[in-house]
Amino acid sequence: MKTKTLLMSAAIATIASFGVSKAQAEDLTLCWAAWDPANALVELSKDFEAKSGNKMHFEFVPWPNFADRMLNELNSGGKLCDLMIGDSQWIGGSAEAGHYVKLNDFFDANGIKMTDFVPATVTGYSEWPKHTPNYWALPAFGDVVGWTYRKDWFARPELQAEFKKKYNRDLAEPKTFAELKDIAEFFQKREIDGKTVYGASIYTERGSEGITMGAMDVLYSYGFKYENPDKPYDMKGFVNSPGAVAGLDFYKSLYDCCTPPGSSNGYMGEGIDAFKSGQVALQMNFAFTWPGFENDPNVGHGKTGYFANPAGPNGEKFAQLGGQGISVVSYSTKQKAALDYIKWFAQPETQQNWWKAGGFSCLRSVVEAPDFGKSQPYAQTFLDSMAIVKDFWAEPSYATLLQDTQKRFHDFVVAGKGTSQEALDGLVDDWTKTFKEAGKI
Repeated sequence: MKTKTLLMSAAIATIASFGVSKAQAEDLTLCWAAWDPANALVELSKDFEAKSGNKMHFEFVPWPNFADRMLNELNSGGKLCDLMIGDSQWIGGSAEAGHYVKLNDFFDANGIKMTDFVPATVTGYSEWPKHTPNYWALPAFGDVVGWTYRKDWFARPELQAEFKKKYNRDLAEPKTFAELKDIAEFFQKREIDGKTVYGASIYTERGSEGITMGAMDVLYSYGFKYENPDKPYDMKGFVNSPGAVAGLDFYKSLYDCCTPPGSSNGYMGEGIDAFKSGQVALQMNFAFTWPGFENDPNVGHGKTGYFANPAGPNGEKFAQLGGQGISVVSYSTKQKAALDYIKWFAQPETQQNWWKAGGFSCLRSVVEAPDFGKSQPYAQTFLDSMAIVKDFWAEPSYATLLQDTQKRFHDFVVAGKGTSQEALDGLVDDWTKTFKEAGKI
């Protein structure tokens, strides 16, 4: 009886630590994209359920439909989602439209400090306006575009010898985009183990955001800038600079020379399939894919290597930021319980378990730990990549800006319409019109 009483007291104390009692327990719904990290979060959240008494439900939508489905939900004031892990580009529109609860007071009251999180993720996932201490989300899932390669193929002595004879260097992780293209050309239509393989899988999808995420991942390192650093929304000569033009030309050349047949509309899922099935030597994709490769029977267990974006022609290195923050939806009638979830998720123990489960923590005490870089084969590449990130516009009108980019890039890179200079000049015109209509110019 005494033991039972002690256990009951301990359970009550644990529940009380989150400010929730069994009598106040809520059914909460968290909305996110349908992908592997979401499945890991379902398992992780069982700890929250046990400690709080709340019951978690999940609404996961495939990536191609995620933005349309969830932004419609927010714009209609829907009450489906109590918590939203929304994409990084939504933060401006969701803050200004009142879709998300501002979290500053909650963070202050509960000792949650944004300085405890990787700075790039705070800027990318939480702040609006950017570079101001106004927070609408807690960094939830760090993600960035990087590269995987067939480490086992690179290690073959006959391929090493042939590559070195041709290029006068070792077949190894590329240091520049020029070297990356050499490797892709080297493997294009090569026969390995009786099967024809190809150089690289890159993003070309037109419908949502794919080709933008892929092309920008290269353009940044070639000198592309969204605007004049000294004059907001002054884009001429920055979006369409000579460096940006060269970067878009490079992206098209990589598509033309070195991708598998049928690669005209590929994004994350297609890249995963191409790499796991042994079609390609190199693959561009977000870091969230990496844990899945490690356990795959075809490409796991030492067969896959990882590297951050290589340098452009002037030595600059940047990478496209992915990832998301977790927000409390302002239309929820269960905001207190939803805030309890945020508090639980922010705890160092939870964040450490999140990393172990396959989530990419943004908490500095996790990712800056001395042994983090060796905790997984891809951990150091994740750190190196997150140190060089840039992101697409997070403006409230981002959806229109993105649609224009998708069309301009796909028409040039895939359809071969016009020149890179014309594509980027047109993009300046598109974006200028949008910002004028929004009253920004």
